[in-house]
Amino acid sequence: MDNEAFNMSLRKFLKKVGVTSQQEIEEAVRAARDAGSLGDGPLRARMVLTLDGVELEHVVEGDIALMDTQ
Repeated sequence: MDNEAFNMSLRKFLKKVGVTSQQEIEEAVRAARDAGSLGDGPLRARMVLTLDGVELEHVVEGDIALMDTQ
């Protein structure tokens, strides 16, 4: 395994995941807002990462605030 190639490929993939996930979330929240079905939040989010070829299922959960709570 070439660690440098692996790390570069992994970073490229994670950047794509981050950018496209943010775009999808923003689009879905806008659509819900426009439909009048969006509350004040927060929205509970869950991301599941699986990796074919190795035994990996990684779950990340968290809240996405819609309003400043300060």
